Amino acid sequence: QDQSKPYDSKKDCWVPDAEEGFISAQVKSTKGDMVAVVTSRGNEEFHDVSVKHSKIFFVLVKHLFFQVTLKSELVQEMNPPKFEKTEDMSNLTFLNDASVLHNLRARYASMLIYTYSGLFCVVINPYKRLPIYTDSVAAMFMGKRRTEMPPHLFAVSDEAYRNMLQDHENQSMLITGESGAGKTENTKKVIAYFAAVGAS
Repeated sequence: QDQSKPYDSKKDCWVPDAEEGFISAQVKSTKGDMVAVVTSRGNEEFHDVSVKHSKIFFVLVKHLFFQVTLKSELVQEMNPPKFEKTEDMSNLTFLNDASVLHNLRARYASMLIYTYSGLFCVVINPYKRLPIYTDSVAAMFMGKRRTEMPPHLFAVSDEAYRNMLQDHENQSMLITGESGAGKTENTKKVIAYFAAVGAS
């Protein structure tokens, strides 16, 4: 559904937003280095409560449109819908902050916590247990190329393991992130995977 939505490469864009980071917009006009865009917060609900004759009336507004004028350097290109929830962000036509954040947010909303960006694997902590580290899941990744399977820590681990066996060279995996990002848990999963694949 998201991959078939209307798209205009010359109009659709991202603009900065204090709450969301970036929100989608459409270019309406350009004058010098200033761009006028229209943004929509279509999923927000605003309730206006008024009291008349001891009755409360709720007015629900579904679509509010805002026109904003800002410098062109703040406007970022939007990718075609075919890249919605892409597994590897290095494939994006426009690799900018807004597109990266949107892709990660969309995947995270679908509980797809792993996303590739070229050689890197970006992980977002779900802050809950997911059934994606079982022995049966690990077995699915054993001996498979990274491109054959969805993004996963096991795919990165298996690639390092296979390279070590084939090239007879040491391999390194750098797991980095902020405090609470899940570095320790991911390190445990890597070690558990190596133990499982080594015993198979």
